[in-house]
Amino acid sequence: MRKEMSNSARLAMFAPLDQLGRAEAVAARLLDAITLGLLDDAEQLPSEVELAAQFKVSTVTVREALAVLRQQGLVETRRGRGGGSFVRTPAWPPPSSWAKRLRLLSMADLRDFGDHYLAVAGSAAKLAAERSTTEDVERLRLNAEDLLEATGPEAIRAERHFHLEVAAAAQSPRLTNQEVQLQGEHGGLLWVPLGGGELGREAYAEHQAIVAAIASADGDLARKLTEDHVLGALDRLADLHLSLETP
Repeated sequence: MRKEMSNSARLAMFAPLDQLGRAEAVAARLLDAITLGLLDDAEQLPSEVELAAQFKVSTVTVREALAVLRQQGLVETRRGRGGGSFVRTPAWPPPSSWAKRLRLLSMADLRDFGDHYLAVAGSAAKLAAERSTTEDVERLRLNAEDLLEATGPEAIRAERHFHLEVAAAAQSPRLTNQEVQLQGEHGGLLWVPLGGGELGREAYAEHQAIVAAIASADGDLARKLTEDHVLGALDRLADLHLSLETP
């Protein structure tokens, strides 16, 4: 069961799409929500009409997107009374699938993604320190705790969820949407080397420090700590990438 999430984080997942009429874009956004843990297993999705209104696309587009997700085993549609579309959380992919995805990226790709993500995550942390409410800070504290005992897939999900909530606490819909898009692009890969153990404990301590900086309204420190945290993850991912290329 996921921790309580901010309304801003949830709304970001259902924000209108930049490119209208694309079933693939709707399916990708819903896939992000499922893999981030923002939608629980067996949770009922809004109706096709409601999803179409939220994404600002046609109901036909939504219907096509749900058909794609059904084919992937991520959505189950039930007919009749009490029916609708329900989430089916996928089993976590084996390490080989992450390795395959990582091999498709060049070091230049990773560097470009890292530059963009550093800018977004750092700015979000700074603004969160300046704008977050008491409720935002408490939610961040709860999300930071998720990493304490998490390993493997749960550690990756906890990392992704934490940074999404930092973006939501910045009170900037554009930044939150950027976080969502970047998470969907390579967010899963970024935290793959985490996996618990000593690295997990280090990440947990870094989360705690970021939350403390946000709570004390120290924007510059919150930004620096977040950038250092993300840079560490990028360095580990680069090392993993190099190890895959080494015979």
